[in-house]
Amino acid sequence: MAEEQNKVETLEQGNVYFFYRPRVEQEDPEDIEDVQNMYMVLSPHGRDRYRLAIIGRKHLPDPGAKQERIWGFVDMVEKDPKKVVGALGEEEYETKTRGKRHRPAARPAGEGIYRIVRHDDHTHLVYARELPERTGEVQEELEIEDEANYVISVKNPDKPSPEGAGLPEDREAEYPERLQERFGDRRFIDADPPDLLDYEGSQFVLISAARDVKEDLGIELNPQNEDESRAEIFSDLRLEKSKQPIEPLLEGEWE
Repeated sequence: MAEEQNKVETLEQGNVYFFYRPRVEQEDPEDIEDVQNMYMVLSPHGRDRYRLAIIGRKHLPDPGAKQERIWGFVDMVEKDPKKVVGALGEEEYETKTRGKRHRPAARPAGEGIYRIVRHDDHTHLVYARELPERTGEVQEELEIEDEANYVISVKNPDKPSPEGAGLPEDREAEYPERLQERFGDRRFIDADPPDLLDYEGSQFVLISAARDVKEDLGIELNPQNEDESRAEIFSDLRLEKSKQPIEPLLEGEWE
């Protein structure tokens, strides 16, 4: 097997979904400047779990760039996908100075399959996009590639973050002793086991690696041909088409 020959072990695999949320009161985004947040949802196979992560800088690392680093954190971990979708929905709230404000619903921008794998002395997060079929302007700006390959590391909550970066101390993950012990005295460790991402406030760094997953790791992801009728984002996440514009997911167009 190619995995054995290249010392690559699959630790976890499943479905991955990408979303972006427009800025407050921005109903018609035209580019990434109109985006408030980018989200990644990991839905591991064989586990009743959905992780909602926020991606820093509102885009993924460019797999063609040399070791570009993007920080992110797990904002929500739920067994019920409706709670994750609910957190991505629209919201109205009151402010003292501006009155009622509207927070638009997040838009789905990509669907695919992913793996977290161990490769020699580090771990990778790799994915292959299934929707949209062709890269559109949304995917170009958010760096949602046909296929991507990142080294992934998880931050030790007992170690300080660089000034002006990372979550406040009271929002960082609280790991059980069996997982906290894996960090030892290190600031970052591999995402092994992937259970490290099962805690709200888990912080991670994605570092761009080689663009070609098969050439770099010797594995094939084998994405399926998806369309609107078969998209996992509707059956797995139970996303209701009437509540979020789906043009970015199907056509790659800003909405």
